[in-house]
Amino acid sequence: METLLSISIALIAGLIMTRLTKCFKLPSVTAYLIAGVLVGPYCLGALNIDGVGFSSAEALEKLSLISELALGFIAFSIGNEFRLDDLKHTGKQATVIGIIQALVATLFVDLALYGMHLLMPEVLTVPQLITLGAIATATAPAATLMVVRQYKAKGPLTSLLLPIVALDDAVGLIVFAVSFGIAKTISSGTLDMISIVVNPLVEIVASLGLGAIMGWVLTQLEKMFNSNTNRLNLTIGVVALTASLAMLDFHIGPVHVSFSSLLACMMLGTVFCNICPLSHDLMDQTDKWTSPLFALFFVISGAELELSVFGDLAIVIIGVVYIIFRSLGKYFGALGSAKATHCSPEICKYLGITLLPQAGVALGMCATAMQLGAEGNLIRNITLFAVLIYEIFGPYFTKLALTAAGDIKPIPHEVKMRRHIKLQEAKKRGM
Repeated sequence: METLLSISIALIAGLIMTRLTKCFKLPSVTAYLIAGVLVGPYCLGALNIDGVGFSSAEALEKLSLISELALGFIAFSIGNEFRLDDLKHTGKQATVIGIIQALVATLFVDLALYGMHLLMPEVLTVPQLITLGAIATATAPAATLMVVRQYKAKGPLTSLLLPIVALDDAVGLIVFAVSFGIAKTISSGTLDMISIVVNPLVEIVASLGLGAIMGWVLTQLEKMFNSNTNRLNLTIGVVALTASLAMLDFHIGPVHVSFSSLLACMMLGTVFCNICPLSHDLMDQTDKWTSPLFALFFVISGAELELSVFGDLAIVIIGVVYIIFRSLGKYFGALGSAKATHCSPEICKYLGITLLPQAGVALGMCATAMQLGAEGNLIRNITLFAVLIYEIFGPYFTKLALTAAGDIKPIPHEVKMRRHIKLQEAKKRGM
């Protein structure tokens, strides 16, 4: 009962917050995150009233299933952007930009944090700065997708953005695995080539293979049903199954076999959209079903943000440096690679701004970084600090960039007038 009550309060709080933030023209994602902070352990949760807010990390852990399911559908939706007809026009540009902007962000953060290491070697070590540089690659697909959906963004920038965000995760996994392997080598003094090279390649190949198989299975099973309702139910079931299978984790000899839920579900969506003729209609239905799920996901994400990181001055200073130089790396990496691939001036100017949000993938990386022991705590806290800032302000900057690029169109005056007339008529009927 307490869990259900907390979920209902969280969802209602998120929806009410969207009405308040609408006055400031903020995206709904930001509203959900702020609502999450308010019902989280540092605000309402601190009152320790059963069912009112989330009082602890343990209470939030009970809802991890919702987060995993939401991330699966977010990845599935982004995978549907990889339609071969569209990739013929943007595939090369997305690949080049996706790789370069991630690597430039890592380079910028590594260099900046190395300067911080020279100033305060007792606080920031080389293994820590290398790991943080790798985490800088990650971009949050969830926040980007939600902004695109809310404002119905459509245009050259949006068409290029979503494939880049998807590719960014694969590049990030490789960069992080190699960088973290180097960090562990420096920290322990032992070189492990399997962890640096083999394990990340196995994770990517296994994830893409799992997603491809499940995409083919979903397409074949869809043929058994004529009702769109049953097809929708089947799609939900297969996405959930894929996300659960991606949690498998085992060893084959010295090789660690694991999966990325994001990559697996992205590949599921990619295969499905390219071989199933009904994918367009089913995706429209899926988008309506997942709307409350995504809202709840972001409220929970907001509740998970740890405000305690503001209490350590060293973390704040290093975190600010990390945020500034990651942002510069993303912007100039996207700007340079977009110009090199002959993108339009609007894409060159605004693409980097849309790549700033950072959340789930980065948090997964910093969880792995805890293997460094005491050094991992600083990495975790700086990542949490950065995620807190990026998640609250990132969606807003994404909206501004898409609007400036012309992908978010202003509401026509005629539509505003019709809405105003309907509202006035509704008020009269209520009287």
